[in-house]
Amino acid sequence: MRLLIDAGNTRLKWCLDDSGRCIGQGAGAIDHAEAVAGLSISDAEVTSIAVSTVASEERRLSLLSYLSERFEAPVSFYWAEAQRNGLKSAYEDSGQMGADRWHAMYGAWQGHRKGFVVVDAGSAITVDYVAPGGCHLGGFILPGMQMMRRSLQVDAARVDFAPMQVSDMRPGSSTSECVNHGFAWLSGALIDRVHKDSKAIGVSDILVTGGDAEKFLRLGLKAKLYPVLVLDGLALIDAEADPG
Repeated sequence: MRLLIDAGNTRLKWCLDDSGRCIGQGAGAIDHAEAVAGLSISDAEVTSIAVSTVASEERRLSLLSYLSERFEAPVSFYWAEAQRNGLKSAYEDSGQMGADRWHAMYGAWQGHRKGFVVVDAGSAITVDYVAPGGCHLGGFILPGMQMMRRSLQVDAARVDFAPMQVSDMRPGSSTSECVNHGFAWLSGALIDRVHKDSKAIGVSDILVTGGDAEKFLRLGLKAKLYPVLVLDGLALIDAEADPG
């Protein structure tokens, strides 16, 4: 059985794959002593491990050490590529792209070959456009909701607010409302832009993933929810690397 891991800067998602079927999954902190918590089978039953990560090299090496000590299975890290199976990166230096973006696009590419938009609403928000035919047109990277909240809490000492999940875009009448409605307002502007861009490039399929994906749907993003799109793409690439 394969263990698939999507390791971000702070959070980690995992899926236990048995012949293409996810039989267990979980999430946790990448720096936690038990990063892959909740795995219910014997460690010896894991025959290979595939990892997509955007974590720092220090954290990547720490994760590798943890996995190597716990499991006997080989660990493979997969990175962004210039092209694969008809999908072509817009980056001149494909190695500069975050692995999660490439793997999410590849997961989307398998079922949406007429073109698509991927919105990954995680710690950072990324938006990537792929035209019909598989040409990646580029994308955007923005701070995510939690990152913006932390920035206001840390860097603006007199902006005192209680974080809330709201979909209200009206002007606020208290600092908490101004901040929380402001996040919804910014998200709404991003959503409008994504809808306009998708029409401009002639694609109708928008896919959303990441921890804040459902919030974007509530705010009006016309998209299909794929909770583990990065792991979907990672699983396909790992299978192609080792078809046996």
